[in-house]
Amino acid sequence: MSSGLTRRSTITAGAFAAFAGVLGSRLAFADETMVMAEIKKLYGDKPMAQGKIKLDVPEIAENGLVVPVNIEVESPMTDADFVKSVHIYADGNPQPGIVSYTFTPASGKASAATRMRLAQTQNIVCVAEMSNGSLHMAKANIKVTIGGCGG
Repeated sequence: MSSGLTRRSTITAGAFAAFAGVLGSRLAFADETMVMAEIKKLYGDKPMAQGKIKLDVPEIAENGLVVPVNIEVESPMTDADFVKSVHIYADGNPQPGIVSYTFTPASGKASAATRMRLAQTQNIVCVAEMSNGSLHMAKANIKVTIGGCGG
């Protein structure tokens, strides 16, 4: 028997390293910096006003697997004044972007509802872009008692 590396031990070590890499990437979560970087990719340093967005989320989610999120943006939804898009981010999930919606004046109302998985207690950030180029932001903190993304 030789005391050097064998083909089998090299393959085993490589498989273990690959498995650890997959586990490590699954355990990495976005943070507030990553959320802000994603928003900056879309809008640069444009100022964001508060208001206009009603972000309806539970304060406490007993199960992070199914967390309801409802958004509504105050707008007349006319050809001259409407909501172009809404983006929702989470600063504690594996990826910061959750969902994006596009609206037109034909939408009639800028509102949407979805359910998302939250891995842990975190902030939800909602950004709305208006047809005149102005941006609005709303944030909410959701306390998750049982994580939905493997936790």
